[in-house]
Amino acid sequence: MKRSPQPTILVLLFVAALLLAPLFLPAFYVTLLNYIGLYAIVALGLVLLTGVGGLTSFGQAAFVGLGAYTSAYLTTVHGVSPWLTLPAGLLVTGLVALSLGMVTLRLSGHFLPLGTIAWGIALYYLFGNLAALGGHTGISGIPPLQFFDIELRSGREFFYLIWAVLLVIILATRNLLDSREGRAIRALKGGTLMAEAMGVNTPRSKIVIFTVAALYASISGWLYAHLQRFVNPTPFSLTQGIEYLFMAVVGGVSHVWGAILGAGLITVLKQWLQDWLPTLLGKSGNFEMIVFGLLMIFVLHRARDGVWPFVQRLFPQRRPGACPIKAQALPRRPLPETDSVVLEVKDASKRFGGLVANDRMSFRVRAGEVMALIGPNGAGKSTMFDGISGVDPLTSGAVSFCGQRIEALPARDIARRGMSRTFQHVRLLPAMSVLENVAIGTHLRGRKSFVAAACRMDRDEEARLLQEAAAQIARCGLYEQMHEPAGSLPLGKQRIVEIARALAADPCLLLLDEPAAGLRYLEKQALGELLRRLRSEGIAILLVEHDMDFVMGLADRVVVMEFGRKLAAGLPEEIQRNPAVVEAYLGGVE
Repeated sequence: MKRSPQPTILVLLFVAALLLAPLFLPAFYVTLLNYIGLYAIVALGLVLLTGVGGLTSFGQAAFVGLGAYTSAYLTTVHGVSPWLTLPAGLLVTGLVALSLGMVTLRLSGHFLPLGTIAWGIALYYLFGNLAALGGHTGISGIPPLQFFDIELRSGREFFYLIWAVLLVIILATRNLLDSREGRAIRALKGGTLMAEAMGVNTPRSKIVIFTVAALYASISGWLYAHLQRFVNPTPFSLTQGIEYLFMAVVGGVSHVWGAILGAGLITVLKQWLQDWLPTLLGKSGNFEMIVFGLLMIFVLHRARDGVWPFVQRLFPQRRPGACPIKAQALPRRPLPETDSVVLEVKDASKRFGGLVANDRMSFRVRAGEVMALIGPNGAGKSTMFDGISGVDPLTSGAVSFCGQRIEALPARDIARRGMSRTFQHVRLLPAMSVLENVAIGTHLRGRKSFVAAACRMDRDEEARLLQEAAAQIARCGLYEQMHEPAGSLPLGKQRIVEIARALAADPCLLLLDEPAAGLRYLEKQALGELLRRLRSEGIAILLVEHDMDFVMGLADRVVVMEFGRKLAAGLPEEIQRNPAVVEAYLGGVE
């Protein structure tokens, strides 16, 4: 079988082609490549924002305009050096993005893209109506960029700067995604609830990627202003914003290199269509937009991941083996004294309108014990878990964890105090590996920021976090599946992955929601042994489970729920003999 070239070799070949391109290509194609590079920088921000983070934006062209107009105004009116206008443009764009993001990112569903359309249009008309910015006529006479005594006046001279900036941004983006902060960002798309329960500050992560995408667009605008040496509002309209999003989708909205592919395909196709369609139809007009609309429908229908995955199949990457990671171990949380009260729930109630899911529930969980919460389907057990962990706060009542009241805290703050959980319906990120999914549990045990991650200054901490994740995977018996996509595992093993992720957070209280569901007999036995070891280490475990043999052979105490209320509590053997429990749970016996 023919071996595919390694990704590093392909990147080197791509860089070599870029170095040679201006020397051999005609000026027209060099100009075309310049625009592809500028568009790809903006599309790369949309890959981060929309493809990875799941936040759709139609307003990126307005951020391009902020970078371009800031530099144009400062250089032509105040004589500021072009190199100083870059940080000025980033500052202006960052402040605007933060302000807009604080409001826009509170929206959800179709309201979010509608919000981006609104401020995209508003900024476009602001550019065209401010006399200081030249109105719709724009600003001309922008000075060229200068390296020492060399002025970048032509497209060939500018080519290397544009593509060098793009490659640096690609490297920074890949570094960011391959980090603790990157896993938090990837969890935003379909995993927000889980991420919050693991301690991720999801509103902060959304603001980060929204601002980073805006800064990418601002850099593109700064380059555009000094390449063209003239700006007006037209290139920063809503139509251009839609085209940027189209580039990201066509190239592969979840793939970093797809930004270049999408920008290249759309730019070249647009140029060809503008040349060919008037000749074919015998009249002039923006007929290419009709073709783009049909192409978008085709891509969304036939290739939702864009074109890049098809290219990637030609060069398959070798999956890493399950090798151990060598790094200094993470510090451990001091556990409460055995038999001390870790969790106390008093008169906890949860109402959904007129439906009472939990009604004045009270119980305690002690360090070094397994307490089971059982009851028929619909008894309110998972709702109680959500209320305790802050995923869906209680309507009334009190919850104390390690002596502190927590019922009013968000899930991420409760997780920070040492509570970790699994879910009744498995919440994994199926495209990510088992190792990466479990590493999300270590999020609170790291400190490096997204800036450190982008600059690759977090490698020591990242190695420690991954080592901890690998250790918990091995502890749960999934060492051989460490690098498999989590979505490829059977349901039972996916539940074990959730347990490993919860353990990676170094909890003192573990909430397990139906952990044995989908497991075979021997797998249940192994899970039982694992939970007994955790109990012996001093970890408190609150367990919801329907397998009564599993529960009665493991639990120290049992609380029975029916219709949201506590029906009985006691030792397993007492619960098994309780007539009310038998009637409620089994429907009665002769």
